[in-house]
Amino acid sequence: MATARKVILYAIVVFILYTIITSPARAADLVQVGFEGISSAAQGVGQFFTQLIQ
Repeated sequence: MATARKVILYAIVVFILYTIITSPARAADLVQVGFEGISSAAQGVGQFFTQLIQ
């Protein structure tokens, strides 16, 4: 099971590096979308706790 996890992790790392090398603009867009999603989720959690306190 640990070997399969390592293989999958290496495949993901290789894919990420390949994407960055072959299309840096697209990779930057994907990172931006990811950070926007994280930001949106954090705002949602903040709003939830604000409403919970009120």
